[in-house]
Amino acid sequence: MSDSFTVLWTHDTCRALRKAGRVGERPPVAFSGVHSSLPAWTGARAGDEVYALHVNRREVFVVSRMRVIDMGRRDCCGIAPAAWEDPAYPGHGDWSILGAGGCGAEAVHVDATPVRFDVAVPGGLLARLAWRNRRGQTRGLKYVVDGRLERSASLQGFYRLTSESADELADLVDGTAP
Repeated sequence: MSDSFTVLWTHDTCRALRKAGRVGERPPVAFSGVHSSLPAWTGARAGDEVYALHVNRREVFVVSRMRVIDMGRRDCCGIAPAAWEDPAYPGHGDWSILGAGGCGAEAVHVDATPVRFDVAVPGGLLARLAWRNRRGQTRGLKYVVDGRLERSASLQGFYRLTSESADELADLVDGTAP
């Protein structure tokens, strides 16, 4: 059985995606890291889904839903860097803005929906979203006021969704397909 996760893409990442003209394109890769600036995709396996979220003006948006194909360097990634100034994943230069240069970055090959910034998570769903840890304990999203997110701190990281929340996010994304 597959799991679903969320990862928060920062303003800088989303701005870079727009500037590079990546809106409407499907990312073939994302990156996991060892530093909080590039969350580790701990626990993700092939077949799992990851919802890339973005917060803008207290609204939460689903930017892309990515199904994990595999993790690690493949031929498409290009030659591993020989020196620190070499690009980490030259084969994915177009998508390096998703974290290729991050601390301990590791490629995560994905089958993704197109990048978009118009799929807002409704306030009611935002208040119901829940995540579960490995011990089975659940937690909701903090700082939701009147259907809007006051602070994004509880979204920062890589977190496993409850099956109910995963189903609701899937329905949202499937219902807004371009």
